[in-house]
Parts: sequence; structure tokens; C-alpha cells
Amino acid sequence: MLKLLILQLIISIAYATSDLKDKWGTLWQFQGIATFAHLDHFQCLVEPDQDFDIGIIGVPFDTAVSYRPGARFGPRAIRDASQRQYSLRGYNHRANFNPYKSWAKINDCGDIPVSPMDNKLAFKQMDLAFDELLSRNSVVDSNLPPRLIALGGDHSVLLPHIRALYKVYGPLNILHFDAHLDTWKPDKYPSYWRTDQSDLSHGSMLWQANEEGLTTKKNVHVGIRTKLSSLEDYEDDDSQNWVRIESDDIWLKGPQYVIDKILNTIPKDTPTYISVDIDVLDPGNAPGTGTQESSGLLPRELIHLLRSIDDLTIVGADIVEVAPAYDISEITALNAAQVVFELLTSMVKKGKVDKDLVNKEVKVFN
Repeated sequence: MLKLLILQLIISIAYATSDLKDKWGTLWQFQGIATFAHLDHFQCLVEPDQDFDIGIIGVPFDTAVSYRPGARFGPRAIRDASQRQYSLRGYNHRANFNPYKSWAKINDCGDIPVSPMDNKLAFKQMDLAFDELLSRNSVVDSNLPPRLIALGGDHSVLLPHIRALYKVYGPLNILHFDAHLDTWKPDKYPSYWRTDQSDLSHGSMLWQANEEGLTTKKNVHVGIRTKLSSLEDYEDDDSQNWVRIESDDIWLKGPQYVIDKILNTIPKDTPTYISVDIDVLDPGNAPGTGTQESSGLLPRELIHLLRSIDDLTIVGADIVEVAPAYDISEITALNAAQVVFELLTSMVKKGKVDKDLVNKEVKVFN
């Protein structure tokens, strides 16, 4: 009799809990805590037992900029702008695919607690954080690390990310969407006052990556329209193994020219990192950024390019330089959130990374 009463009590509690979930557990898109696309959230850096396949990680750092600051608030703004995305309406009609309802466990990993006081310490924190995150096991295959999409932050946050990826995959192809080269040598920022730390900025991090041997000879800039100090800037860029596609090329030569140029340069079966500086877009579509340049890409052009190269093997990615203090009606953050959606779609649609791409001699995960 007692066992029957206990069983009835358990059943009644279960029904009550289910009833509460039905009544109160479904929120509208503008309600609840703003994780990216309403994804499950845990602080990946402090919960090592929680595995995931793809993580969204914020990197709120902006003290390596050369013009307007404010990108430390980018991760929060991108998350806020992503609230129209969620699994029930996550079908990407351009890709004919819903990344939120597929094989991958996708998680909002929170932010790396980056110091705003000391850049040397900040880069140490970012280096260690990306190493730690890539030391985890992917849920779909314990022989593979997870993949990350970083929400910047200024563009220098790319460097710690690819340093960690290099330890797993070896040298990476970099596909770089940006108005600026970001391969400038430190002496192109003329100043009497220089230190090793000040040499690393959001305009020199790709130069630094080349110096450290992190990149291959298959690297592409898309959307370049920056002002130069001289043609020597292009010579320096050439010496670092970059193919340049200018912003004007997409309308003078057409989107297919750009797509073909990318795919003819970067082999689809090799580890590739995609970095999107939101200033690749025209300022009319991305006013909330630190270093604007006129005559950029339209959002539809950027999205079309990303969708047309989704057969590349993307092992990591970022969206950077969103500075919401200069934004208008969340235009910039909204476009950044869409970029994350496209990158996420490509990663999940492509499937898990081939284990043969992992550098067995230097891999850092268990």
C-alpha cells in the first residue's frame, strides 16, 4: 500500500512539473536571458566536463585598436541581435538546412574574462582560454576537438584563436573578409614610442601570424578597399602569401569571380579559418564599427559569398569589430548575428572534421 502511495505521489509530481513547463516554459523571442540564438548556456571554461561540438565564445577585448574603441561590447550586442534566431525558426532557406536541428551540440560558452587593463595579460588569457577550449572532446567524436565561433572584440582576437588551432591542425588557410589588409608590419604605425606589446594590434595580427608560421600560402582577403601608406603595403602583403580581392571586384567582375578566386586558392579539404571583420560591409550597413571605409560590400553579397563557399573545411571562425556605441537600430549587430548563423550553418552542414586533418604530433586535446 505504501509503495502504491509513493508511486502515485511520484506520478503526480511528474505531471505537475510537466504542466508547469507547458504553462511557463515557452518564451517569446524577446523574452528570457539573451544567449546567442537562445542556445543552451554554460561557462565552458569553468565546466570542463561539459562537452560540445560547436561553441559560441565571446571575446570582449578592444584595447588593440588604432581608431575608435568600443568592440568590447560587441559580443553582448551580437547576442541581443540574434534573438530572432532559434531552433523552431532556424531553417536557413539559402542552405536548405537547419543547423540547430542536426547532429551538432551547439552551446553558448559565455565570454573569456579578458583584462581591459593590461594587453600582455589579455593575450595570455586569450591564448590559454582557446588552448583550454580546444582541449575538450567533441560530442560527435571524442577523437576530435570542438569548433568555435568567436564574437569579438577587435580583430586582434584572431591571433590567440589560430595559435590554438595551429596546435591541433598545423598551418591554417585564412579567409579574411575585411576592408583592411591587417598584414601591416608594426613600423607602418609610426611612433617614437614602441614596445613588443604595442607592435601587436588589430592591424598587424596577420603579420604576426605569418611571423609565427601559423598560416599557409593559401590565404585570401575579400573586400579590401583600405587607404595605403604606399604600394609597399601590397608588397608586404604579397610576401605573406595573400591573394587580394577588392571590394569593387564584386560588382565590376561579379560575385562568381570572387567565389571562383576563393575556391581556386583554398583547397576545400584543408583546415581553413574564416574571419569576418564587420567593416567589410559598407558603412551604410555597418555603422557600428571602429574603422569605417566607404564603398563596402552589401550584406546580401557577403551572405551569398559565405553560402557559396560552404564546402570549405572550416575549423574555426570569428566575427569582429562590432562596436555598438556607434550602431544605428542594431543594423551592425544584426548583420553580425546573421554572419554567425551562416558560419554555423556551414560548419554543421559540412559535418564533422576529418580526423586525418588533426596533427597527431602536436594535438592538445585528450
